[in-house]
Amino acid sequence: MAEDTKAPAKEETPKKEGAPKAEKAKKDILAAPAPRTVRRSKRKTVTSGRIYIRAGFNNTIVTIADNDGNTLAWSTSGAAGFKGSKKSTPYAAQMAAEGAAEKARAFGFEKADVFVSGVGHGREQALRGLIAQGISVQKIEDVTPIPHNGCRQPRVRRN
Repeated sequence: MAEDTKAPAKEETPKKEGAPKAEKAKKDILAAPAPRTVRRSKRKTVTSGRIYIRAGFNNTIVTIADNDGNTLAWSTSGAAGFKGSKKSTPYAAQMAAEGAAEKARAFGFEKADVFVSGVGHGREQALRGLIAQGISVQKIEDVTPIPHNGCRQPRVRRN
């Protein structure tokens, strides 16, 4: 009799396990394409906006935003594949600007106001990279912060 009770239990167990696996597979198949479709439908078209170029001594950061300030695309000299002291070169800044512009072209980005900040070597070359990608530059503004009274002077030395 012990054998009879075990046999039906074994038969029932595969049926219970098999059904959820099939349902789960169906759910996975149905659920997988849905997020991709949603992303494509939410893709917005932005034809104009702002471009911020931050040119430091060690790196150049290019950020492309819409008119509300929401970031569409960005790139840096380091993300363009340059390491160490090569990140601060004008060529690296140009590659960073071209990479950001290429990402923004997916949104239909065409014309922009450019805001340049910093004292690095890649300021002008990043602008040339943007123009080379076909982005129409309407306005160029230098927003580098300038200290009005300078840094605080060191304390008087006492001996």
